[in-house]
This record gives sequence, structure tokens and C-alpha cells, in this order.
Amino acid sequence: MIEVENLHFRYPSGVEALKGVSLIIKKGEFVAIMGQNGAGKTTLVKHFNGLLKPSEGTVRVDGVETTKTSVAALSRNAGFVFQNPDHQLFSETVEEEISFALKNFGFDEETIEKRITWALNLLALAQYRKTSPFLLSGGERKRVALASVLAWNPETLILDEPTIGQDYQQKEKLRQFIVQMQTQGKTVVIVTHDVEFVAECNPRVLLMKDGGVVADGEGREILTTPEVLAQSSIVLPQIAQVFLKLESLGLPKDVIDVYEAKEIVLKNLEKRRK
Repeated sequence: MIEVENLHFRYPSGVEALKGVSLIIKKGEFVAIMGQNGAGKTTLVKHFNGLLKPSEGTVRVDGVETTKTSVAALSRNAGFVFQNPDHQLFSETVEEEISFALKNFGFDEETIEKRITWALNLLALAQYRKTSPFLLSGGERKRVALASVLAWNPETLILDEPTIGQDYQQKEKLRQFIVQMQTQGKTVVIVTHDVEFVAECNPRVLLMKDGGVVADGEGREILTTPEVLAQSSIVLPQIAQVFLKLESLGLPKDVIDVYEAKEIVLKNLEKRRK
């Protein structure tokens, strides 16, 4: 569980990036944090594994205050994948990158080998095992950074803009993996501008603006309410836009999933034929 109480954070420049944020993320939840640039999203999640410490207020992860323990100790259970993979990668090969944390956390050689192979296969990186991550594309480096965190199987996974540079197939693999993590009771927190990805996943959504949380609720509720999204300069998902236009025909407006949308449209067409 992540507990945030009256969190304020000021950068050395004097900019107050967080202004009294309070929230609870329960174990096993999938939460998407959204908002325009500068809203405080990344600053907030960097508090979840101690990369940043509060200027005021408290952050507790599984009952432990982040100011009273090290980043290394927090990172064992709260894995963080940076928005820019170049801020995270440093090893000479993809294989070494993935093995680094595993070795530091004391995994034995057999387990390390199995976890490396599993992560490489999961993220379609097996062919790059002996390649320098800095020779890969931006999207591939992003997947290497993700693999290096997934390999040690943290209880909480924090992903900053995970879909940037990924095609639809990779996004779908990520979505399926998040679902798998939820079935295992893991907590997943993503920071993203990708409203279509969030719509397909339908997690709990936190909207941020100017260092505070302006909306908090189920994805279906938040992502189908234009006036709520407008607070954080976010547009409706495409499916929601279509069904908002079709509301006058008696169709529900709170639709964000393409498969649900297809079923509703087909049923409506069948009724009209009859």
C-alpha cells in the first residue's frame, strides 16, 4: 500500500511541484496518473520509491516512511522505469543490464539466468541479448529498461510514460502483462498521456493539475466526462467521442472499450432491423 498525506515538494530552484497531495493506492490496484506537462505527475511517483523525499508531509510504502529508509531498500519492492531510458541504462550489453539488479539483490546464478531469459522473451528482446542497449532504437531501449525492472519481480511497478515509442503490438503486450500482474496481486502505477491506452485498460485514474489531484475515480467515469478531463487538458478517447455523439440515439455514453462498443453497435443495428 502507498499512503501519501499532505505531500508538498519544492525543487532547489524554489518551484513547488506538489501542493498538499493526499491519496492511498491499495495493494493490487492499477492506477493511471494523467495530466498536462508540469502537473507534478513524475514528481509524485518519484516519491513512491524514495527517489525524492517530501519537503512537507509523509509518504509511506507498506507502512514504512520513505524518509526513514534508503532508495535501495524501497526499490526492492517498488520498481521504477524512467520515461527516458537513457537515464536508467548504463551496461555494455542488454543481458548485463537486466542482470545488474538481480545480482545486487542476491539472486543465485541459476535464477538470474532464468529471469533474464524470461524478461527478454516477454519483451521481444532475445535477439539483442549480447547487444549494447545504446545501439537500439528508443522504443527498444524503453523495453530494455522495463525488462531490467520486471526481472526482479517487484511488488509495485511504477512506469513513467511506458507506451512512448511502442507500436500497437507492444502496447497490447504491456496491457496483458499489467493484467497478469494484477491477478498476482501486484500494484501497477503508470504516468501517461496516452488516453487511448488508458481507455483500453480502464484502471483507476488520477488527474493532476498544478501540483494537485483534481479528479480521482474509475477510468470509465473519468474518461467519459469532458468537463473533468478539460481540467487537465486531456481530450476524450476516440470511442468515448463517438458514443457521446450517438447519445441522442439512445446509446450509452460511458463507453471506452472498443470491444464493448462493437457489441453495443451490433445489438442496436439488430434491433433496428427487427
